[in-house]
Amino acid sequence: MSNFLFLEQEIQWFSAVLSLRLENYFQHTEVLLADLPSPPPLPLPDSPYSSIVRQFAMNVEERLVLLLALCPHIRPQALDLLLVKNQNFDKTYTEFGGIKGTNHTGFLPTGETAAFIVAGNNLELRINLIQLFDNEHFFYKNNILKLQAPQHDSEPFLSGALVISKEYLAKLTSGLDYKPEYSPQFPAKRLTSSLTWEDLVVEDEVREEIEEIKAWLTHSHTLLETWGMKRIVKAGFRCLFYGLPGTGKTLTASLIGNSAGMPVYRVDLSMLVSKYIGETEKNLASIFEQAENKNWVLFFDEADALFGKRTQTNSSNDRHANQEIAYLLQRIEDFNGLVILATNLKGNIDEAFARRFQAMIYFSMPSAEQRFKLWQNSFSKFTVFEQNIDLRKIAQTYELAGGSIINISQYCSLKALQRKSNVILMADILEGIKREFRKEGKMV
Repeated sequence: MSNFLFLEQEIQWFSAVLSLRLENYFQHTEVLLADLPSPPPLPLPDSPYSSIVRQFAMNVEERLVLLLALCPHIRPQALDLLLVKNQNFDKTYTEFGGIKGTNHTGFLPTGETAAFIVAGNNLELRINLIQLFDNEHFFYKNNILKLQAPQHDSEPFLSGALVISKEYLAKLTSGLDYKPEYSPQFPAKRLTSSLTWEDLVVEDEVREEIEEIKAWLTHSHTLLETWGMKRIVKAGFRCLFYGLPGTGKTLTASLIGNSAGMPVYRVDLSMLVSKYIGETEKNLASIFEQAENKNWVLFFDEADALFGKRTQTNSSNDRHANQEIAYLLQRIEDFNGLVILATNLKGNIDEAFARRFQAMIYFSMPSAEQRFKLWQNSFSKFTVFEQNIDLRKIAQTYELAGGSIINISQYCSLKALQRKSNVILMADILEGIKREFRKEGKMV
């Protein structure tokens, strides 16, 4: 059975349950959960929707809540029955819950709506339903759906909007993996590279430490589950890359993701950090909630801007900054995937973070021999060198990081193209070196 046919059956079942619940509500009769229409049997072979229902062994209540969260996106008119007004009070029925959208004119469900459909007036079922929105329930842990926090702390828990994640909206409808777009709600960009491990020029010790990270990505499930190490080892892996700019930190993060078939997202700290109290924690929570259980790599470049040392609490701002750092530490420690923090200076990172890294990898400036290899790899096969160019001598003379060498290669290649030539000139290489040194405040 196709996914669309099964979804149609599920929505018809949901509509029948809703109609019966409303009919009995207005007739002042009670309907037990067992008296509601039975859900459609799960088809074989599985469709994307039915496979997720089967994967989490969803019961009737969970299937109804899932469909309730899904309806505004695929069959919003199915909830129009709940738009009825109470004529005695000239207002909507409190029992039905629901909120108004900004652009959407239909009914948007809340936890109250779920409680009405699943529990009716049965207090025991209503209390049990609250557990579906607990942080330990698979709905939350797998970022399937959740109740948004009410706007005010004094409002009831179930008055929060019932929201399905974009990831599972895509999976349940089209069966496709959701790829989040860069936005204020997800301030991270996919990091990609066409380079390979052969293009990474680092010390042998660094390669050995990278192999440890790759081993964790390959064998973590066996380590934690089969070997039973999860009782003493946390699920995630945290590592720090430190060293001067251009020494291979970002490329290494990309290559680790490529080799494991995992997307790498570089978090934009300029959008994540906010001057408003509580906003930085909220922004970071959004990143981690969307990344949880996704097999994503989170890469925080220039991480000392966010994970820097705590200060003496001389003011309320200092106390708030320290609270932020403590919160970030906890979120990273609880994340079950791979987190990579990169910084130019290891000393800028708070020691509380440093103690929790499984790997701390130093990316040193390349040696003369490594710089020679970088120079060789940085130019196109379509270019030729002026006769007086000795790359080995250039490599020995000028201490440059790989990123700077690539910048020089691009500069020289563009100069050649401007001359309508493919010849790389020594004068352009020297000028490119001067430009890179000037960036660092150095003289040739």
